[in-house]
Amino acid sequence: MKIAMACDHGGLRLKNVLKEDLEKNGYEVVDFGTYTEESCDYPDYASKAAKAVADGTCDKGVVVCGTGIGVSITANKVNGIRCSLCHDVFSAKATRQHNDSNMLAMGQRVIGEGLALEILHAWLESEYEGGRHDARIQKMMALEKE
Repeated sequence: MKIAMACDHGGLRLKNVLKEDLEKNGYEVVDFGTYTEESCDYPDYASKAAKAVADGTCDKGVVVCGTGIGVSITANKVNGIRCSLCHDVFSAKATRQHNDSNMLAMGQRVIGEGLALEILHAWLESEYEGGRHDARIQKMMALEKE
């Protein structure tokens, strides 16, 4: 599985921890930056990761900033993206099971590395349940066409 990753300066350390763990576990990672803690604008990086997921270049995406809010809003502006901001394991599982989210956002200033890794794995290992959730996702994604 190929994972798109991106962050701003406020999420660099956590992105690097997550990236190292993904690669260690056999995932292919495409890192869209940033690569330093020099101040930068999260839309410049999160949008690249989201576009790679939307066009099928990558299977899923993970974005990080200080809170996770800015990168999640940015990613969700790209057609076809369902990016969920998660800071707990239950939400990470539920968003895959019920919303078929294709991107995960987290905040480096909100959670620690250990919890972030648990959330990442819960999200990656949870499967979309389909069924009653299909119609809801179709309604959600139809809003992009309005």
